[in-house]
Amino acid sequence: MTVVLPRPEPPPGSPVRRAIADLPSRADRAFRRVTTGAGLAMLAILVVIGFFLVYRSGPAFDASGFGFFTTVKFDAANRALGVLGLLYGTVVVALIAICVAVPLSILAALYITEYASGRLRGFLTGLVDLLAAIPSLLYGLWGFSFLGPQVVPVSAWLTDNFGWFPPFAHQDNTLYLNSMFIAGLVVSLMVLPITTSVIREVFAQTPPGEKEAALALGSTRWGMVKTVMLPFGRGGIIGGSMLGMGRALGETIAVSLLLPQVPQIATHVLQFGGATISGFIANNSGASGLALSGLMAAGLVLFVFTLATNFTASVIISRSRSGAGVDA
Repeated sequence: MTVVLPRPEPPPGSPVRRAIADLPSRADRAFRRVTTGAGLAMLAILVVIGFFLVYRSGPAFDASGFGFFTTVKFDAANRALGVLGLLYGTVVVALIAICVAVPLSILAALYITEYASGRLRGFLTGLVDLLAAIPSLLYGLWGFSFLGPQVVPVSAWLTDNFGWFPPFAHQDNTLYLNSMFIAGLVVSLMVLPITTSVIREVFAQTPPGEKEAALALGSTRWGMVKTVMLPFGRGGIIGGSMLGMGRALGETIAVSLLLPQVPQIATHVLQFGGATISGFIANNSGASGLALSGLMAAGLVLFVFTLATNFTASVIISRSRSGAGVDA
């Protein structure tokens, strides 16, 4: 049985405790209205864009029907409209970019968070964020004029030594320039900043007590990283990777310069060829009539695909332990 003793009365003349009421001020209420309005405005813009794409892509879907999703060729003159070849190239380039960028992002985030000194940590953090400010046109020009010719020997070496692997196989008179492999490498540099920033922020939220406990029990620095930081940041790694994939799926200018933008199912990623939805739309932006409607329909597919990828990443981050740590 629990006995609740009465609270003693304060002696006469002693200060009286004032009840604290958590009431938002006028500025707090105004700020909340502004932020709520901004969030609703962004949602409304997304809905308007979606309805606009659906409306303008109607003629293309009427002409092609469900075949729009299963046709590789995109030829409005012959009323053969399809997004499969464009979607294939978009996904392949994004996957190559993610496979290159994610390991580098994890290592960079670990070094910045755990190994770099204070001054160096600030410099590297700013440098990574600065990479995101470089225009994609410069990435594309750099990849087209410099990186592409430098990667040709690497592509030839992969073909000669790993040709048994179907993506690295080659055909006769293979041309290694303007390949999806080169485009994926360039896009990986554009994905690197956002992926590294997300993973670094998650690693920085690792509970210090757990890190100190691992070290106190005799663990090495790498042992602490492997047993504490990486498991804690697993959700952030997955979410950051998917956010980076969303960035890679929508890249336009760089891939329009690096790929010939010919829709096809190119199983050999090291050789000339390939197209992406965004790059194909950029190269055919002056189209009209049925061709324009087909480009709108392709843009709608990319819009839905990218939105689903980013939404999935947000859900993974919010439900993970690391996501809970970031939100706290």
